[in-house]
Amino acid sequence: MNGEPQSVKRKRIIRRILRVNHAGEHGAVFIYSTQLARARKRYVNLAPWLQETLSHEIKHRQLFEDAMPRRGAKPCRALSVWQVGGAVLGGVTSLFGETGVMVCTAAVERTVHRHHVEQNVFIKRNDSELAALVGKILVEEDQHLASAENNLDPASALAKPLHWAVALITEAMILLSTRGDSLKLKVAMRSAI
Repeated sequence: MNGEPQSVKRKRIIRRILRVNHAGEHGAVFIYSTQLARARKRYVNLAPWLQETLSHEIKHRQLFEDAMPRRGAKPCRALSVWQVGGAVLGGVTSLFGETGVMVCTAAVERTVHRHHVEQNVFIKRNDSELAALVGKILVEEDQHLASAENNLDPASALAKPLHWAVALITEAMILLSTRGDSLKLKVAMRSAI
């Protein structure tokens, strides 16, 4: 990668960003789908919010997928890891009731927010159309985060440890499914800015 032109490096980085973002949205679809299935039976008041959030994640996944062909990107080969991981994470956290759902959302969305902000520094300089897309998606992701944080019970003893566990699992899924590529991506983005 060191001997290739900067434009080739930048295009490769853009493809990697799209691949990991699409995979993350795929996982989010399964987190919210699983939580919604339980909420419809046990936490009925959460179901409309989860349905709306799920519809956003489905739309985000499609937007990233639609942006791939023009940039020569392909979906992550480990989408099944995101699917199973998202379903398990959504299922386990929903066992802890509304607090579990809100903690999961807050932890996942905070992690996603950080990744999108880091990426956007690079994307803005190299692909303004994709930067606008990520910016638009980030607005809705930030709404999910704000809603979850506003509905968290600060007195809950469960909130902090569950938040850290979900954030760690989310980072691990990113790392494992990209075979360490997410760490290389951070380094590559910094060196190619």
